[in-house]
Amino acid sequence: MNKFKAFLKKKDIEISLKRYGIDALGAMAQGLFCSLLIGTIINTIGNQFHIPFLTATVATIAGKDYTVGGLASAMSGPAMAVAIGYALKCPPLVLFSMITVGFASNALGGAGGPLAVLVIAIIAAELGKAVSKETKVDILVTPLVTIGVGIGLSYLIAPYLGKAAMWLGNLIMWATELQPLLMGILISVIVGMALTLPISSAAICAALGLTGLAGGAAVAGCCAQMIGFAVISFKENKWGGLISQGIGTSMLQMGNIIKNPRIWIAPTLASAITGPLATCVFKLQMNGEAVSSGMGTCGLVGQIGVYTGWVNDIAAGTKAAITPFDWIGLVLISFVLPAVLSLGFHLIFKKIGWVKDGDLKI
Repeated sequence: MNKFKAFLKKKDIEISLKRYGIDALGAMAQGLFCSLLIGTIINTIGNQFHIPFLTATVATIAGKDYTVGGLASAMSGPAMAVAIGYALKCPPLVLFSMITVGFASNALGGAGGPLAVLVIAIIAAELGKAVSKETKVDILVTPLVTIGVGIGLSYLIAPYLGKAAMWLGNLIMWATELQPLLMGILISVIVGMALTLPISSAAICAALGLTGLAGGAAVAGCCAQMIGFAVISFKENKWGGLISQGIGTSMLQMGNIIKNPRIWIAPTLASAITGPLATCVFKLQMNGEAVSSGMGTCGLVGQIGVYTGWVNDIAAGTKAAITPFDWIGLVLISFVLPAVLSLGFHLIFKKIGWVKDGDLKI
């Protein structure tokens, strides 16, 4: 057993929730952002501003036409797997082999591809690391093991992982349609808290394919955390803190939350209010890419995703036009209400002594 532990340590194979549930999951979201999400944004810009280069076909592969954005989106599987491999500190031959693993697992995982990529990429990467530099023909053995394991698992389990992810996601979305008030609260609070925790809310939403009203509630929760913390900590962190948290990440407050968990109550209560408002009053839906549901105001990706969904719905004939009420709802849920509600709750907690000056300094 001691020899096995020593071997794992030598290979930097750490079987832990942090390595797989935080590092790998967070990296997967970055891979999605740099492929699927960026591709979607490029396509939206091209279509809305009528930019010929961005709307024209630049490549035709196996009879399928691709725009610039389409090429970026098509690489989502490899991008996720390579990002996961990077987070797991894979040596070069393993990391490069992850391109094939990501393509196979995402393709065979179907609509639930991101979850399949996460599970299979972790296993393939760790086994690839285990054999790396253990033979004199490393350049053959390491890619063969990594790719062989990745493709084999993709064939055996990726379709089932994908179906399981989509089943759970569809169940959540169905429940939200059925009980928009209760589910609006639950999704907004849970996904919002996940965004502030050192895990990836974006990857969770992507893995579950969380769109529709449930996606709108997720956006609301993430915005409440980001804008909420940005506003209530303005006294301590000024404009730099407002920007870094408001369009960056509320994860910057995790150190302060550990010291005084009560600072987390104000933005969380705000999310419990904005979530059901999004689902019941404004009918805010995320019909863009599911990964956008867990991004909030980070780079305004959540808002761009909602807008992209509107455009897609209009093109599909399920929405007549983007109305002023749509814009009012998006602005209120994303920016105004999170700021006002969080600040109001924060002032109450300061008055009763739960929070004091300096608690939110980053």
